[in-house]
Order: sequence, then C-alpha cells, then structure tokens
Amino acid sequence: MESEARGGTRWRRFGLVMVPSVAATAAIGLALAQGALAASFSVSGQEFKVRVDYLDGRGFNQYGTIVSPSGSGSSRPVAVSAFDSATIEDLCQSVVIPTPIGDVTVRITAGTDPDNPVTAENLFIDLEQLNAQAVFSNIDIGVAVGEMTRGPDPNTPDVDPNSFGQQSERAQLWDVEQVAWATSAGTFRLTDLSLSLHRGSDEECF
Repeated sequence: MESEARGGTRWRRFGLVMVPSVAATAAIGLALAQGALAASFSVSGQEFKVRVDYLDGRGFNQYGTIVSPSGSGSSRPVAVSAFDSATIEDLCQSVVIPTPIGDVTVRITAGTDPDNPVTAENLFIDLEQLNAQAVFSNIDIGVAVGEMTRGPDPNTPDVDPNSFGQQSERAQLWDVEQVAWATSAGTFRLTDLSLSLHRGSDEECF
C-alpha cells in the first residue's frame, strides 16, 4: 500500500497516537464508577485529557474514522494517531468520573525529569481534539489506498480504505493539550509516576 503524495512511500501502519494514556486511569475510573477493575483502557464512553510539555515521536501515522463509545449512545468521529516509538516529557493526564459522592478527578503525572522521560512503543489514541506546536519531518498527506493494519487493541475500529491519512518519519510536538476517547500501547514506561484523586473537576490537566 503506497501513498500517492510521493510515489514509493509505504503507509506501513495507519493508526497510533498523538500522546499516550495509562491503563491505570481506566482501571481506577471504572473501579470508582462500577466497582470493578479494568484490565485495559479502550473506548468506554468517558473522554480524558492529556497535557505534555514535549513529545518526540518516530514513525507517526494518522487517519480519520468513526467510533461508537459504549454508553454514549452515539457515534463520534476521531483521528486515530500513532507512533512506532515516542519519548514524552512532563506528562499529565486526567479523567473526571461521576460517583455517588460527586465528580472525582483521577490525575496521573509522569516524566517530570527531562533527563528521564516517559517512553512508549506502538502507541494508539482515538483523538477528538489536539492543540500543540508541531514540526513534522518527511511528511506525506493524502487519501490512503488499500488495506490498513489494525492496532494492537482488538477493539480498534476497522479503517475506511478511502480515509484521509498522513504519515511522517518524525513528529515533534510542544505544549500539547488533547482530548481523547481511548488509547492502547505495546509498552509504556512511566518515570516519576504520581497518581492522585480529587473531588470535583478543578484538578484536570487543563
């Protein structure tokens, strides 16, 4: 499968992510809301926020598709973004969970030391909104042609073979703020991990 923007460029994978999320967020969120511990974080009808000071990713791919978050009762357009590998400085992610005692914010921070950042491989996110400063190296943009590979999460939606897509050898992003519905990763190494719970929604990452 090749792009038509530059003949000979191979779209190796459509799907990965702009910024990672942690399975612990879903686990604790669902534990609070449903009394059960989640094994992984997938489309659950609950959006979450991620803020990152700096992300340096290799093997970036992105495409548009439609997902149906469970419990939401409707379908939503998302941009599925991906990195083969990424290093992330000063990661914050938060999710607000409704509980019998009111809203509770689960907040996770990691990678606060620039010399010891968060690292991830095979990272996928269903992205609804992204604000950042960005530089893309050797980028192709166009309509994807042919079969596209699904992500590591078996719940990853099938890709429309006529979907708009883009790929880049390297993507650097600063001052990232994103809203997402789901994430998955092959490996996620979180340094200086801190997890806290707060009543209300004043402690969201942005």
